[in-house]
Amino acid sequence: MAFPSLPVAQAWRSHAGVFWLLTLVCGVLPACASEGLGAPLSIHDAIAAAWKADPVRAELEINQDSADARAKAAQSWFAGGPTLTGDYYDDRISGSNHGYITWQGGVSVPLWLPGQGTATENVAKSQAKTALVRLDVERMSIAVRVVDATGAVIMAMRRRTAALATVAALRRIESDVQRAEHAGEIAVSDRQAVEAQLAQARSEADMALEETETTSSQLRTLTGLPGVPDITQADEQWLSRTRAGDSRWVEDIDPRVRAAHQAVIAAQDQMKLVRRSFMPNPEIGVAAIDQGQYQSPWDTQVGVNLRVPLPSAVTNTPRETAARDAMAAATRQEVEARRAVRNEMAQVRAHLVAATATLSNSRVEASSMLRRADGMERSWRVGETPLIEALRARVDAYRALLDLNRSEIAWHAAVIRMGIATGTIP
Repeated sequence: MAFPSLPVAQAWRSHAGVFWLLTLVCGVLPACASEGLGAPLSIHDAIAAAWKADPVRAELEINQDSADARAKAAQSWFAGGPTLTGDYYDDRISGSNHGYITWQGGVSVPLWLPGQGTATENVAKSQAKTALVRLDVERMSIAVRVVDATGAVIMAMRRRTAALATVAALRRIESDVQRAEHAGEIAVSDRQAVEAQLAQARSEADMALEETETTSSQLRTLTGLPGVPDITQADEQWLSRTRAGDSRWVEDIDPRVRAAHQAVIAAQDQMKLVRRSFMPNPEIGVAAIDQGQYQSPWDTQVGVNLRVPLPSAVTNTPRETAARDAMAAATRQEVEARRAVRNEMAQVRAHLVAATATLSNSRVEASSMLRRADGMERSWRVGETPLIEALRARVDAYRALLDLNRSEIAWHAAVIRMGIATGTIP
């Protein structure tokens, strides 16, 4: 993966030590990415792979298919399946045994109440649309998780590379200190200070390696791919393709708002269904009866039966109140979702502005601190500066370089987050 060299590099070309350190930080990282973590990927490929492997996506797709199946089933002519009934009577059981045998049987089907079938179908369709919008919400969540995981991996890699560069610089100082100590030109305490600082830098490199492996494993688990996405693809051109300035448009197209609004529609359809189901479904059917009444000529009869349960507040009121409660909850959630998206957009914009300013300041800081570290090291070699000051300057330069890398990653991530928030998922 090719990470562009830091913008301050050109200003440092006249300083060999600083330029060497910068080259190490920006040059070793692509090798680590390609050899240790697989081939480079685009952020689009990483998000697509994570989306394909997401178990929540499979669940929501099944939910959508199930809702579609319920909508299709609601198109039936009847409100349920047929009911078979049968009865048999025999006077032998009572002991009279006159041959009086009666049996009867019938079949009936429940009927839709006026508008109930259409309301049932609309509820199922609303549930299918809700599952579809929730897919967009989950995809947005996956995109954010991929960006965050990628930033963590890249930061860990750059942290290790910067630590290794600091180790190399401290080894150079250690070699000079050892020669000076053998010549009796330097105190033992100076050598001990260098050794302690070198050990600390090595520990930092080891911890960064652990962090790299941990974050890389998390990213691989998320995407199922061995590579690290190149978030440096996100630049000012991405921002120009977003409609971040149109707050109302961004709010309306946000998947979380659309999901909340669809939930309100589903609650409304459920309310309509409850009102259409004001009583149990009536049943109509046909029945036949055969009576062995002493060879009577009218022993077999066929007829129609009708069963109409009457409405009752005992059963209707709980369903109506539950539907009203669900409607109120869905309405509240839509208002909260709009507020949350509005606040998040303000935070994303503010974070992008802050990340841009921080990146600019970090460039200046890193440039100055790396130059200072090289200058202090040269000053120490000619005896103008204590060794401890040169070591402190090198550590400060390392921290400034970390701040620069952190700011750069945060800026690119903020650009991508702006794209995600405005519906421009890469």
